[in-house]
Amino acid sequence: MMLKKIHLSTKKILILALVIALCMGFSSSGTLPKKLDPLAPDTVYVNGKIITMDADSSSAEAVAVKEGKIIAVGKSKDIRQLAGRSTKTVDLKGKVMLPGLIDAHSHFPSSGLVGAVYVDLNSPPVGSIEKIQDIIDVLTERSQKTTEGEWILGRGYDQTLIKEKRHPTRDDLDQVSTKHPIFLTHTSGHLAVANSAALKLAGITKDTPNPDGGTIWKDRETGEPTGVLEEGAMTLVSKHVPPASFEQNVEAVKEAVKQYTAAGVTTSIIASGSKESLINLQKYSKQGILPLRITTMGTGGGLGDVSASPGEVGGFITGFGNDMLKLGAVKMWQDGSIQGYTGYLSKPYHVPPGDDPDYRGHPLQSREKLAERVTELHKNGYQVAIHGNGDAAIDDILYAFRKAQEAFPRKDARHRIEHAQMAREDQLDEMKELGITPSFYVSHTFFWGDQHWETFMGPERAARMSPLNSAVKRGIRFSIHLDTPVTPMSPLQGVWSAVNRTARSGEVIGPEQRVTRMEALRAVTIDAAWQNFEENIKGSIEQGKYADFVILEENPLTVDPMKIKDINILETIINGDTVYKK
Repeated sequence: MMLKKIHLSTKKILILALVIALCMGFSSSGTLPKKLDPLAPDTVYVNGKIITMDADSSSAEAVAVKEGKIIAVGKSKDIRQLAGRSTKTVDLKGKVMLPGLIDAHSHFPSSGLVGAVYVDLNSPPVGSIEKIQDIIDVLTERSQKTTEGEWILGRGYDQTLIKEKRHPTRDDLDQVSTKHPIFLTHTSGHLAVANSAALKLAGITKDTPNPDGGTIWKDRETGEPTGVLEEGAMTLVSKHVPPASFEQNVEAVKEAVKQYTAAGVTTSIIASGSKESLINLQKYSKQGILPLRITTMGTGGGLGDVSASPGEVGGFITGFGNDMLKLGAVKMWQDGSIQGYTGYLSKPYHVPPGDDPDYRGHPLQSREKLAERVTELHKNGYQVAIHGNGDAAIDDILYAFRKAQEAFPRKDARHRIEHAQMAREDQLDEMKELGITPSFYVSHTFFWGDQHWETFMGPERAARMSPLNSAVKRGIRFSIHLDTPVTPMSPLQGVWSAVNRTARSGEVIGPEQRVTRMEALRAVTIDAAWQNFEENIKGSIEQGKYADFVILEENPLTVDPMKIKDINILETIINGDTVYKK
């Protein structure tokens, strides 16, 4: 009995002690102590130079994060007061914090396949290929490690950057092997070249007609295919290429994630995707190897092409997805690549590729067919993004968007034009009128600015490529992108090109089209978020938005403008978690 009384007394004492401790913990204002405060942030970042990218382009010193969201932004002394005993405090020590950078248009995770699945055929400054023989040599090296009869794949060659100034041919590739089928993709992704074995597998002969939207290059004297394939003709061979295995794709994702996060990217917009690629992305996400936020565009020109079975992936429909993986615009194409001579221009190329002085490239479909497809998608509420490099292609795209809006008026559709490389002033006026938003590939001024000036466009038109400042003057919101793997992932390189417009030779390509640093930074943060209807959840460091940040060693607003692309990315943070640290 005595033992029982002692036991009860002990329980009472413990309860009383807990009550006293709680009462003592209350402050005079009646709030819970920091140790028990359920509202305390998980992490506070203090003593930084925070470029918020908000509407006022304001700056701050500190930010507080809880459960992957920003809960406060302000001065260090104020943010510190929010911290509880379990809050992690990160001293930025004067380093610069920006909202996570948004890759507005690339082909994740393709860059991860280069080297492992594809032989890297890029020329300087990206790779080492300087002549046709270099291509033959690296492919021969791969062939010696490849089982006879298996495919050898390469990507990234650029005829404008090699000594011979021409595409490799089937004869060049046959020097590597006639037993291995070989298939090389041009850096633009709009041309390819195959050897004799690959052409044979595809059944391509001198009698094979050009497919819709594509061209089989043939020798003028013999009529035999040279191996070079444009646009739609590439699929005649590519459909026979075995897809990368799931294991290879997993490794590609891991490698691409390293590349993107090391560049400060927290969101990637995949500029074309299929049902199969979306299913794979879901698998990668479930495996925990995809920390990036991904928005993938669907491809096709009709609802049947872009809709998936709801039971499989939810379909390309409103409501599918989550904060890490979702569907975006429907992607279409109206022309190809200017450096591949498949861009569609209103006036001839400065130096045409053959004997025709009036050569202007070509559209991939009639403008009426394009308008029909766009109208169907627009009517059903989709955002549409159309690839258009040449100004004639952009004319067709604007015609299609106008027809769609006339038939089914819709506010704030935010239809996109991808690349918009040679957009004219009158076309920008029409974009403004129709509410069209371009995503500019302004890094062309660095990688191909010299070639556009001398060969493709000539000085006058080249100076107007990627006309960012003309868009700014009209109040047109836009993004800028790298189109990786066409060029390496580096949003800061895109910012550098937008600010400097310096070519590889050192020449400035159209100085009047340069924009300010803040305007360029907005194009990889808040304006890129707006372009995808996500301005309320990302793109700036403001209360309620995702805790997606990038920490830089130097301030892109004050550093020497020629050093912007070389600023070190120190840390990349998604949902408040570090995914990359230098």
